[in-house]
Amino acid sequence: MTELRALAPDGVPISALDDGGNGPTVLVVHPGGRGPSSWDEVARLLTDHFRVVRIRRRIYEPGVRIGRTHSMAVEAADVLAVAGLLREDGPVLLVGHSSGAVAALETALRDPAPFAGVFAYDPPIPTRSFLVGEAGPRARAALDAGDPTEAIRIHSRAITGMPDETVEQMLKDPRVQALIATHAEAQIVEDEIIDALGLGVDRYRALTLPVTLVQGELSFPHLHERVADLAAVLPESRVVTLAGQGHGANSAAPEVLVAAIRETAKGVFGV
Repeated sequence: MTELRALAPDGVPISALDDGGNGPTVLVVHPGGRGPSSWDEVARLLTDHFRVVRIRRRIYEPGVRIGRTHSMAVEAADVLAVAGLLREDGPVLLVGHSSGAVAALETALRDPAPFAGVFAYDPPIPTRSFLVGEAGPRARAALDAGDPTEAIRIHSRAITGMPDETVEQMLKDPRVQALIATHAEAQIVEDEIIDALGLGVDRYRALTLPVTLVQGELSFPHLHERVADLAAVLPESRVVTLAGQGHGANSAAPEVLVAAIRETAKGVFGV
């Protein structure tokens, strides 16, 4: 594994993990709450037939200070900066997960040229309802007051609809506590920049690349609704449902997710 470095248009250095491999390039935009390591096993399984590159989103860089001007437009520019390093190897399959799938779709909408297609797993686009809506300012207030656990508690309840007891049990997990300590601010910022896109999906009619919309059979119902709304307007799209999986197949069943990526790659690369 090597590290790639690109310079975003605003002068911020952007890094990516190059897992190597032989074949067409797959560029992964990781989900929120964790960094590119959340796709370690998927990357390992893909490198037999693909070059896998995983961007490290700037708000998940260790010790980063996240400005209030961050936006999905900035995320898209960062992805394009990394994609620019890969142009010599031909078109890229852009793969995104959760908020990373939102970033992938926004990137391809702004500049489809570097990409052969998009693979978007459970993108929480605000199609007819916001991601966190009125809960967002409360989560931000808790974060600004120095209570990241309360901020993530509000975030989790708003997005998952889980019972309070389930949320509380989750928050007691030492691994979750570690992620909160490291990435709570980034998670709340993600909520804000996704909702800042506004309601509606008409703008995606202009995205003519082939798009595979992937959903876990057990993913939250609002994600199914958002995928269906996107599929209704994207000019060239198909919906793939991962049987028996939820929002975290990258960890729970990486081989299932890899099979879906390979199938998409056959369609866009012919391999």
